[in-house]
Amino acid sequence: MNTREEAIKYGLSFANTYVEAPFRDQNWQLVRVKGSKKAFLWVYEKDGFIHLNVKVEPEWRDFWREVYSSVIPGYHQNKKYWNTLILDGTIPEKEVKRMITESYDIVTDSPTKRIYEAVKKIPKGHVATYGQVAAMAGNPKMSRAVGNALHKNPDPENIPCFRVVNSKGELAGAFAFGGEGEQAKRLEEDGVEVKNGKVDLKKFGINSN
Repeated sequence: MNTREEAIKYGLSFANTYVEAPFRDQNWQLVRVKGSKKAFLWVYEKDGFIHLNVKVEPEWRDFWREVYSSVIPGYHQNKKYWNTLILDGTIPEKEVKRMITESYDIVTDSPTKRIYEAVKKIPKGHVATYGQVAAMAGNPKMSRAVGNALHKNPDPENIPCFRVVNSKGELAGAFAFGGEGEQAKRLEEDGVEVKNGKVDLKKFGINSN
């Protein structure tokens, strides 16, 4: 990857993204996330090479700068959170893509996204409580947010929200998961025993042996 077109094409391969040139200088193009409008990829030409500004976790920031001389502190941005990649051919394409991907992940991170990722980690044949999911998502106090997120689940086939129960092992109300009995049906198909609308957490909870 060494051209503007290749960089922008890869940036636009992520969900809900678009490109714009918001400055008077048309050299600068930004790939943003729809909704939040946050930019995760800045593309511009400088000193004869295409440069990319990408967001980076502070703990990885110096690692990339030390490994590749063409990764430098973010040009015209907060150098604590941004790196600049100079596409001079010395950074392997897979690493350029990895850094762009990490930038996208950082910018799109949200409590709801972390909740969905946590739910995906509940293994088949087990359940987790709202509190456990909240803790897995990084904030044990957001159990209510877990409930709200799961009832708005955009991808039930890949985000198994039916594996989440309350602290007593009780299933959700009839309005959730597709109607009366649907959660129990899916859990039983999953290998989880449901008795009187309840799951034995000692037997089927994610911390059970």
